[in-house]
Amino acid sequence: MKKVVLLILIYFIPVMCMALEEVQKVNLQQAIDITVENNIDLKASYLEEAIAKNNIKIANRLQNPDFNAFYFLGAAGRSEPNQLGFSELIEIGKRGVRKNLAKANLELVLKNVDYRKFSIEMDVREAYVNLVAAKSVLDTMEQQQELQEELLEIAQRHVKSGFVPEIDAIQATIALNQMITQVNTAKANVKSALFEFNKIINSKENIFYDSIDKVLYENNNFEELMTPQPTTKFPDFDLISNRALENRYDIKIAKQEIEVAKQNLKVIMRKRVPDLELVGGYAYQTMTQTDDRRYNSGAYVGGNIVNLPVFYNYAPEIKNAKLQLEQAELNYESVKNRAIKDLNAAYYKLMISAANLNDYETKILTSSEKLIDLSVQDYETGKSDLTSLIVMKQSYKSIIVGYTMALAEYYNSWTNFLREVNSDEFDLFVSEL
Repeated sequence: MKKVVLLILIYFIPVMCMALEEVQKVNLQQAIDITVENNIDLKASYLEEAIAKNNIKIANRLQNPDFNAFYFLGAAGRSEPNQLGFSELIEIGKRGVRKNLAKANLELVLKNVDYRKFSIEMDVREAYVNLVAAKSVLDTMEQQQELQEELLEIAQRHVKSGFVPEIDAIQATIALNQMITQVNTAKANVKSALFEFNKIINSKENIFYDSIDKVLYENNNFEELMTPQPTTKFPDFDLISNRALENRYDIKIAKQEIEVAKQNLKVIMRKRVPDLELVGGYAYQTMTQTDDRRYNSGAYVGGNIVNLPVFYNYAPEIKNAKLQLEQAELNYESVKNRAIKDLNAAYYKLMISAANLNDYETKILTSSEKLIDLSVQDYETGKSDLTSLIVMKQSYKSIIVGYTMALAEYYNSWTNFLREVNSDEFDLFVSEL
């Protein structure tokens, strides 16, 4: 009883929540476009670009001047001039390298933002497929429930006519009740996939997005889900890998991190260069300070060399910067090494999922459909018992669910392949590789 109540709550509470929002059904491309435009995480990422651009201005800044005032007191005040002036620190060889470092960081930010945008697009594809897959399983379960209800009616008619014992009707009733619980679980899975889909879209708009109500095993889904047919002749791995590795965001990011580390080393090393401080201003003596009782005034100028690397020459910072550069270079090699292995795994997983899907379509489904039709006819005419039919029906249900999962696996394998080639429009034709 508790399980039934829980399933009812799982089903109806989300429905009540969704009633407060506009529900909009979208196809996969629309879902991607909506996410790119409205995703909160992406909007936050786009702000990183503006911050990085401002950091270039910060790095290129001039130092603000200092105002200086000297007023002598006591005996010194009777002879020494008072001074009002400014001092300005002139950095030697530092602004340019700081600006280059900021530019390198901007380029790194842009690459990371592009990678994040691409990753979220792939997340949308995967969440959309998982939602349609959950609906497909629910559709299969509901069809099986209808079939089980028909079997129960047949069994009840046979029992009433004395053609079969009453246990057949009891057995059919139990099988139907089991199927109802499985349908309820499938409905809960659809709701869970629906909320996961909207979590990926992550929009502040008061809209609840849903997939267009189609099942995975419809023939026109491959084009709609932007996936090649499983019968496509995929090119060899070597033809794909070279092109893919040139476009991977993580490799580009790792390479840019090397450039950032190089520019950072230059910035640190320039700290050893002393800076120049220029001073100047107005000096004056009042009549009480001069022997001839006259007001004297004039200007003064001066200069200082500051930040001489005498007691501290920034050796630890320079050493750390060199180590960071070495670390970035090692990370680049590691990323390339892992990329080729990840791409290899994604490619062969795609090949296996395509082969499995083709086997389902050409070898398993057709025979299973004929077998279940013959089994129903045999039971209705008394040529087989209910137990055999229920076993056959459950086997057929498993095959249909397995086929749905094989479809979902193929779609997700294609998405994972796109993740590894870092392209949402990867051309598979060998002649164009």
